[in-house]
Amino acid sequence: MIGEKELHFQGKGTDIGGLQEKIESYLQGEGFTVQIAAPGEQGTVIQAKKGGFLSGVIAADRALMIAITGDSSDFTVKIGIGKWLEHLGVTAAEVLLLSPLFVVVDVPEVAWNFEIESKLAKEIETFVA
Repeated sequence: MIGEKELHFQGKGTDIGGLQEKIESYLQGEGFTVQIAAPGEQGTVIQAKKGGFLSGVIAADRALMIAITGDSSDFTVKIGIGKWLEHLGVTAAEVLLLSPLFVVVDVPEVAWNFEIESKLAKEIETFVA
């Protein structure tokens, strides 16, 4: 899908919970409002949205979505734009991971998404390394 980035890591022995916390902290430091679905056996889903100047570029119901699936030795991180879900914290990650998480985006959203995905992907690679 346009505007979706996928990172795959093997043999790293990464603490997935710690990775989730680092992603959450990074996004909050960048001024995002962050929600996390109750982690489950299938993985974790994080959503983040940012107001301000982006409100004219990104639809109000859109969020940066990060899905982490797998285990400490073999996991995938997907980053894309999805629909902002209220009360995400009470939703089990399994429900989200089994449903379409990302949405088709238009040109302004793709440009914004590409920029933030690239920054976040670099941060995730640093966290994992």
